[in-house]
Amino acid sequence: MTAEDLRKAILQQAIQGKLVPQDPNDEPASVLLERIREEKARLVKEKKIKKDKNESIIYRGEDNSHYEKILATGEIKCIDDEIPFDIPNTWEWTRMGNVGSWGAGSTPQRGNHEYYNNGTILWLKTGELNNDVVYDTSEKITEKALQECSLRLNKIGDVLIAMYGATIGKIAIVGKEMTTNQACCGCSPYNGLYNRYLFYYLMANKTTFIKQGEGGAQPNISRDKLINFLIPIPPLNEQKKIAQRIEDIQPLIDKYRIAQEQAEEMDKSLNGLLKKSVLQYAIQGKLVPQNSNEEPASALLEKIQQEKLQLVKEGKLKKKDLDNSVIFKGDDNKYFEKKGNDVVCIDDEIPFEIPDSWEWVPICTLLQIQTGASFKKEEANNNQTGVRILRGGNILPNKYSFKEDDIFINKQLVPESILLKKDDLITPAVTSIENVGKMARISQDYENVSAGGFIFILRLFAKSSITAQYLCYAIQAPVITEKIKSITKKSGSAFYNIGKERLSAIKIPLPPLQEQMRIVKALNNVLASIMRRYSPVAK
Repeated sequence: MTAEDLRKAILQQAIQGKLVPQDPNDEPASVLLERIREEKARLVKEKKIKKDKNESIIYRGEDNSHYEKILATGEIKCIDDEIPFDIPNTWEWTRMGNVGSWGAGSTPQRGNHEYYNNGTILWLKTGELNNDVVYDTSEKITEKALQECSLRLNKIGDVLIAMYGATIGKIAIVGKEMTTNQACCGCSPYNGLYNRYLFYYLMANKTTFIKQGEGGAQPNISRDKLINFLIPIPPLNEQKKIAQRIEDIQPLIDKYRIAQEQAEEMDKSLNGLLKKSVLQYAIQGKLVPQNSNEEPASALLEKIQQEKLQLVKEGKLKKKDLDNSVIFKGDDNKYFEKKGNDVVCIDDEIPFEIPDSWEWVPICTLLQIQTGASFKKEEANNNQTGVRILRGGNILPNKYSFKEDDIFINKQLVPESILLKKDDLITPAVTSIENVGKMARISQDYENVSAGGFIFILRLFAKSSITAQYLCYAIQAPVITEKIKSITKKSGSAFYNIGKERLSAIKIPLPPLQEQMRIVKALNNVLASIMRRYSPVAK
């Protein structure tokens, strides 16, 4: 249960009479409501309020059903279908309009400066409702606006509620006299309705108000819906006890929320650490056992070289791409890289030892790196025609997604060579530092999907779904990702440019093909298990 669920459950218990015990010595709510009716009659006689034509009494009949009698007409109707739950015997049901004076505000004409300049009267917008006591507003109006613009001046202790828009159901208690805009309704409770009990009752019913407001262009509960809304009235002493009990419990709910957020953050952190640890184990040859009977990675590299030779013959690859480097250990146990006649010590580039059947290789030995499509802003559209262009936001760790705000460009602007194919890898070329190394594998051939100019497309020379999956995992392993971060160059104030040549030269460990298969299977299982165990959604 979340802290919000707990808060809602406590509020529900409160308004059903289950949060505090009833006291048989308390004056019952029926007497309280009769006193409120007498107070209203006096105020009408004094011409301080208008006569309420819909004033009613709700009672139980001999058949135990709930009935409502409209006092002005004598009309009686059964309202059992409106009663949401049972309440204690000392409580009574009534309409909110029977126990408080309700009124909405308005917005003085913006163009009339006499309504705003040097104003001292608080004027609240619904966005300023804070589910607490509100003492100040960002805008003030003048006495002239109060007199001429049908504004209700809410007294200290009045309860406010937002009636429509994004803030519907949001509430506050008036801490200093103020007016409001037309989206806010204020209630001055009559003597006998404790304002904080009303406040918490409205809070408990926020979801109901939102549902009642659905169906139009803008959610709207209206003043009429509010005054017609049923409210259970406890004895006055119990109203105060309920409000106090909720306020006593609230700090505990806040502590629960903080503890829950910390636990979720810990789960999230642990999730990330476990994934990183597993990926690190995988690329070090520690996740699955080696099999000495399998072809070593050197044999796989030879097959890749043969595939590259064929691509050169077909004109799909340049001869310079055949000049692979060879990484080996010297007699002094240090790592060296040989390319052509040049031999360079690269011991500082090799972060750990790997099994004998594995090989260290530059990324460019396995993958051809291309940048995505370049185009002008005016050449893009969002009408779903042409080639969909994937950007950084489309790439998530180990997966990619299509989004509603994806842009499209004319197919003639996209070389066929960069249309995304199954087992291509995509990763940001220019991005924020925390997204460096984020990578996804393309799951199918696309005729109308490519990537943007700030995305790298990494394509295997020798097609292999297993190798593509392994490399997608391997490049996201912490030690490789940190290496990629180390070669970035800052581009602007917040972005980092990786650079194709620098990325091509990064060394990664390559296992035999059969071992890659076992590693990918193990990673798929382990990472899925981690997600199930530590995902807040899964819980």
